[in-house]
Amino acid sequence: MLRRRMLIMLGVVLLIVLVLAAYKAFSIYTMVQGYSAPRPAISVAVATATERPWQARLPTVGTLKALQGVDLSLETDGTVIDLQFESGQKVKAGQPLLRLDSAVESALLETALADLGLAQLDYGRGSQLVGSQAISKGEFDRLSAVLKKSKATVNQLKAALSKKSIVAPFSGTIGIRQVDVGDYLASGTMIATLQDLSSLYVDFFVPEQSVPKIALGQPVQVIVAAYPGQEYPGTITAINPKVENSTRNVQVRATLANPDGKLMPGMFASLQVLLPDPQPSIVVPESAITYTLYGNSVYVAVPKKAEDGSPEKDDKGLPVLIAERRFVETGERRDGQVMITKGVQRGEKVVTAGQLKLDNGAHIAISNDKTLAEQNSLPSAD
Repeated sequence: MLRRRMLIMLGVVLLIVLVLAAYKAFSIYTMVQGYSAPRPAISVAVATATERPWQARLPTVGTLKALQGVDLSLETDGTVIDLQFESGQKVKAGQPLLRLDSAVESALLETALADLGLAQLDYGRGSQLVGSQAISKGEFDRLSAVLKKSKATVNQLKAALSKKSIVAPFSGTIGIRQVDVGDYLASGTMIATLQDLSSLYVDFFVPEQSVPKIALGQPVQVIVAAYPGQEYPGTITAINPKVENSTRNVQVRATLANPDGKLMPGMFASLQVLLPDPQPSIVVPESAITYTLYGNSVYVAVPKKAEDGSPEKDDKGLPVLIAERRFVETGERRDGQVMITKGVQRGEKVVTAGQLKLDNGAHIAISNDKTLAEQNSLPSAD
């Protein structure tokens, strides 16, 4: 009886072990089948590599300068008795701006004019008398010298009197005034700044090796930090005929219009010199490029090849696509596009979204989902 019971228990245990072993074997079989089953295609967005004329540009930075700009000041000292402008006012050439007290100079000029009148009378009488030898030639020469001296004194005082006032040397916008009526000004004291903002210069430097690429009349595009979304066209108007010894750069000046007056002298400018003769180049969206320390790469959608070299097709008769990773050489980036100098041919499809899920040789499917296509469409900052 005891032996029979033990056999039954052993049979039950053996049955349980067999059931557990069968379950484990089935689980392993299911996992193997799962790994060996073909993985579903990864949805990606693609764009076609196109060939188009690419306008090469020479990037640089510069500083805006007024076409004409001065800090107004007087050559003489005195007390301000009249101000004839307001801060920020637009003035015209020759418009009076400021006048100093000139009472002393005016009185001296009146005295000099009286002396000049007397000297002219003496000279007139002397010229008549010397002909009749009523006076000596030496006396007549003295009268002539006195007349010349009187004229010179009058001219000197008129010049000194004119320096007691200032007029606008050119038309432009006057800045914030630094003086008030009643102030005593020493010579050279700044009164205000005057800037002609109708046009502006932008001065910049280019490396000496880039000098053959630039010429007078060449167009430039200027961008300032105050208006980052707006480009201002200009033209190169001067090239310095000398290379700077310390930097080996050449100074270049371009001129640009400023009809709305938004640009101001002293602004920092980022500009692109447009180089001539656009060359055809392969261009892809910037979102297709993967930038790494080891090099830049793209994924290209290519047909999968069978063992005999023919393209594989799916159950619908369409070519099976895989992602082929290629290292590329890139050129200039602009407006969300990148110039490819090596690695991609015209007409090839490059992956622009979904690269993070890809490996070389991964099965892919081109998606028409706009959300997927737009998730990487924003161009990165240069």
